[in-house]
Amino acid sequence: MTILQVRNLSIDYLAADGAVLHAVDDVGFDLEQGRSLGLVGESGCGKTTTMLGLLRLLPAEGRIISGEVRYQDTDLLRVSEREMRKYRWSKISLVFQGAMNALNPVRKVGDQIAEVILLHKTVTDKGEANERVGELLELVGITSEMARQYPHQYSGGMRQRAMIAMALACSPDILIADEPTTALDVMIQAQILDLLQNLQKELELSIVMVTHNLGVVAEICDDVLVMYGGKTAEYASVDVIYNEPLHPYTQRLLQAFPDVDSPASSLASIPGHPPPLDALPPGCRFEPRCHCREGICAVENPPLVMVKPGHYVACHMVGD
Repeated sequence: MTILQVRNLSIDYLAADGAVLHAVDDVGFDLEQGRSLGLVGESGCGKTTTMLGLLRLLPAEGRIISGEVRYQDTDLLRVSEREMRKYRWSKISLVFQGAMNALNPVRKVGDQIAEVILLHKTVTDKGEANERVGELLELVGITSEMARQYPHQYSGGMRQRAMIAMALACSPDILIADEPTTALDVMIQAQILDLLQNLQKELELSIVMVTHNLGVVAEICDDVLVMYGGKTAEYASVDVIYNEPLHPYTQRLLQAFPDVDSPASSLASIPGHPPPLDALPPGCRFEPRCHCREGICAVENPPLVMVKPGHYVACHMVGD
């Protein structure tokens, strides 16, 4: 069953000098109940902005220009802010990037998780809220006694687990994890991924994983949406993306990822950098860096087309 449908989502930022920055342009995807979607691409391609747009948590400069974000039968972009609060945390929750920055350093971790529970009236008694906090911490592998400690007394992995516990405080259907393994060592990364997979099975969660780490995507995701320059480059199941990538950007991303079966093989690189949002190319946004580009790529933006059931690509060269 499809639990979340995103259609034609476009988001702009207004710069201080009046310039309009097109951060997200016509992005869409479906999220099935109990499945996980990986949102991948380089830094600055619009991944986090897309997720903040879903929850209407954009900074003051952000503007949702168009689109639909349909949770079950409700378009979250059309409800009032008061109504929207009923969906945040209770239906869709977010694990923010950078756990140490997301936690208040002068408040105990347990108090911060309890605040979420009390604000959203999951329970109204503080004693019950504290009991729930203990259950949540135990669920993510932290002893309940550590609820009385401050964020600086937690390791990096424990802080990330605490943020996941906070995101689960109101029993949401959808968990959005924004770079949940950033700045963690390899062993802790593996533990966090195992935790998310176990929680998904135990709680029947739907997960959106925002990351630039293709290893994370291969480990946990069922479907993958590759973004570049604020647009969808390719969208398909994880097996198709890894075994039959068609967009040149997707191909280069995979070629830049180490192959454990061929440790001596050289890694590909993508020259240049993503386009600035106030000076986007008139044609394909990847054209200046593309190894397959032709004349049409510089002048015409390719539409996102379905090349076969469930596999979407935005590239003039696909099918030629």
